[in-house]
Amino acid sequence: MSLLTTPDSLFPAIAKTTDARKTEADRLLQQGIQQYQTGQLPAAMNSWQQALQIYRALKNRQGEGAALGNLGVAYRALGNNAKGIEYSQQSLAIAREIKDRLGEGMALGNLGNAYHVLGNNAKAIEYTQQYLAIAREIKNRLGEGMALGNLAAAYHSLGNYAQAIECSQQWLAIAREIKDRQSQGAALDLLGGAYYLLGNSTQAIEYSQQGLAIAREIKDRKEEGRALHTLGDAYKSLGNYAQAIEYTQQRLAIAREIKDRRGEGWALGNLGSAYHSLGNYAKAIEYLQLSLAIAREIKDRYGQGATLNSLGITYGSLGDLAKAIEYLQQSLAIAREIKDRDGERATLNSLGITYGSLGDLAKAIKYLQQSLAIAREIKDRDGEGKALNNLGSTYGSLGDYSQAIEYTQQYLVIAREIKDRDGEGKALNNLGSAFLRAGNLTEAEKILVNGIQVWESMRQMLGSNDANKISIFEGQARTYRMLQEVRVAQNNPIAALEIAERGRARAFVDLLTQRLSSDSANPVIATAPNQDQIRQIAKAQNATLVQYSIIYEDFQIQGIQVGRESALYIWVIQPTGEITFREVDIKPLWQQHKASLTDLIIGNQEFLAVRSRSSTGFVQPQPNLPTLHQLLIDPIETLLPKDPNAHVIFIPQRSLFQVPFPALQDANGTYLIQKHTILTAPSIQVLDLTRQQRQKLVQKPANSSNALVLGNPTMPSVSAYLGAPKQQLSPLPGAEAEARAIAPLLNTQAITGAQGTKAAIVQKMPQASIIHLATHGLLDDVRGLGSAIALAPSGSDDGLLTAEEIFDMKLQASLVVLSACNTGEGRITGDGVIGLSRALISAGVPSVIVSLWAVPDAPTSELMQSFYQNLQNNPDKAQALRQAMLTTMKTHPGPRNWAAFTLIGEAE
Repeated sequence: MSLLTTPDSLFPAIAKTTDARKTEADRLLQQGIQQYQTGQLPAAMNSWQQALQIYRALKNRQGEGAALGNLGVAYRALGNNAKGIEYSQQSLAIAREIKDRLGEGMALGNLGNAYHVLGNNAKAIEYTQQYLAIAREIKNRLGEGMALGNLAAAYHSLGNYAQAIECSQQWLAIAREIKDRQSQGAALDLLGGAYYLLGNSTQAIEYSQQGLAIAREIKDRKEEGRALHTLGDAYKSLGNYAQAIEYTQQRLAIAREIKDRRGEGWALGNLGSAYHSLGNYAKAIEYLQLSLAIAREIKDRYGQGATLNSLGITYGSLGDLAKAIEYLQQSLAIAREIKDRDGERATLNSLGITYGSLGDLAKAIKYLQQSLAIAREIKDRDGEGKALNNLGSTYGSLGDYSQAIEYTQQYLVIAREIKDRDGEGKALNNLGSAFLRAGNLTEAEKILVNGIQVWESMRQMLGSNDANKISIFEGQARTYRMLQEVRVAQNNPIAALEIAERGRARAFVDLLTQRLSSDSANPVIATAPNQDQIRQIAKAQNATLVQYSIIYEDFQIQGIQVGRESALYIWVIQPTGEITFREVDIKPLWQQHKASLTDLIIGNQEFLAVRSRSSTGFVQPQPNLPTLHQLLIDPIETLLPKDPNAHVIFIPQRSLFQVPFPALQDANGTYLIQKHTILTAPSIQVLDLTRQQRQKLVQKPANSSNALVLGNPTMPSVSAYLGAPKQQLSPLPGAEAEARAIAPLLNTQAITGAQGTKAAIVQKMPQASIIHLATHGLLDDVRGLGSAIALAPSGSDDGLLTAEEIFDMKLQASLVVLSACNTGEGRITGDGVIGLSRALISAGVPSVIVSLWAVPDAPTSELMQSFYQNLQNNPDKAQALRQAMLTTMKTHPGPRNWAAFTLIGEAE
């Protein structure tokens, strides 16, 4: 942190003078500090220049040194580090001349800061250690603490996080001893930042939350902003972008409130980065351009360079590589102009990645080698590791696997040395990939198993935080997929099934295990089932389980490992426990048809008239494009049961969660539901846990007259999109008729219209044995937890019952039916669909029926009445739903009328 000299820090002997000009110079010095602290840099510099002139006229060497030191700080804040160093050196010379040890220490500290900003952290440490020695000599505990804080920041930039933590802990101890709450908050935030970069985001959040609390307590808005900044970074590293954006928006609000233009620019840049990670490149560019405008306005060359680098990366992700290179070259020019070696390193790394995406691998290697050389020169171990990793990936793209392995192994050594667990996991993943492509399956298997152990240890550090576990897994799933590939290549598909199961719905499994556990105080980490336990689950369900896994052919865009679908693995587990494996080559989809499985699913939905073709870029049909039935069912058709009443439980992955399995047609036009009784589940282990939930309910049988049936409540008003005016949802008279027809079958009264308030329904849900909600459903495919059921508003509530609210309920219903639109959809993740169905199962419901699209009112009413009539005669919910579909099919033949609903979880 920068050290500003105030009039109070000048020698008392000088302060005694009554010269009015000296008093005016001191006032200007103080005024400049206040202007600097509120982001008014040009005004602050003007005040200090005036003070400097007066001090020089008075031959007041100490005042002159103070003004020069503060101007040095200001020039650094503007990104003009060369001028900043020049002024700090003049300040240092004066302090030494007049033997002002305090001033000398401050000047050394500011020089350390300047070299830190330049990326020359070795020099930064040299100056800061001199400052630390002086502070200790003159027993300046405050200065000692600040020197330790600056050393922590320098070690942090070098990737030496252990040393950064040690210095931060020493600073924190001093701050607590001298009761300096501001420094305590800053030290805690530095600790948070170091743990964040070590990959221990849980610890990072814990420290930064403590720092945030102190900043709010002492009303230090600037430090509050810094703590919010670190929290945004930590949540972004976990993949929890919604939380990251929330904290960064708070950071932005504070910067604007205290008129901290530089802080405002950095907050806007971080928002751009978060939206980039979400894949919302248009919004990312919007925020980054705002950030760039501020940096130019306040002449912050350092900020300009960093933002131009981020814009280049974002345009690269958009596929506009020419524009990406244009921005990156501008960033590189600025870094070289202001001698920002770390910025130069980072931009060269980005240029290397971009040329790699262009296919110009020779140029990519040239830039990455330059980045590596600078990282080694400035002793930036983290930057060195990144360059080595990208060189490894580039040589892998060239097919030079020995060179790829060599570079990636060097990256792994650095990640372990600086205790970067996330980096270690990525290095092991990339190393495993290189050995796999090189054909060394034994080494690939060993390394990928180690990689999975790293990922799982990181998830365990998150405790019981479900949202963070979901988010962090998104970046880890590739390792599980590759290990499946290795084991299939080793002719061991059953071992691959164990990994497929270990790599899905882990957060959901942990959550359900915890909620079923009697010891709620200690988070339970569930162990994935082995092949014998998988067989036992199939036997206990008395069902044929069909598990899908999509395998990708990995390649890089802008340094991000992405992939095209290359194969579909399918395992069929019979009720006897027998396991059969099939592999389907799906490369022809994108090689011959420029399509993906997602395109095929969207095309299928367009064919069913449940999705508008105008809302997608997919042109359908193509004459020889395979159908979903050909890809998903034909390879295993002979393995499925002949008895149509026997249960088949599909366990999809990714886009396959959107497949309406009942509506898949064979070559003869027969729908799958006509041949099989169908259920779905997020994973095999979730099936075991929903069975345990049902058994818990069996011990306390619910009264069937205690059913809750809602239809067509007075509709709430909602916005079609953020910022749009609210409009009332249309009424659903068919839903009301549906509820009135179903209620007598369940020995209850239907709740309709104004009686169906959110407050009333939420109050009744925990006691209900069956819950049937016939109303509108609202889809949130960004967060998932914002997906909602429309109820009547009352009082201050908006009438929307969200997945987030259901998640925290404790329900004892054996069945919940959401007879509404899109209730089975949400945010699709490696953990399954994050939305209403997951929330209900988490709340204790073993069987949930939800829809995959906007269902038509009248046919849905018929289907639901038929379902409950069937359920009166047969407690098997899956068979009751199948029969209801077959009945509705007769009067409403189109699949859009009857195929939307799916039963998740238990059949009985």
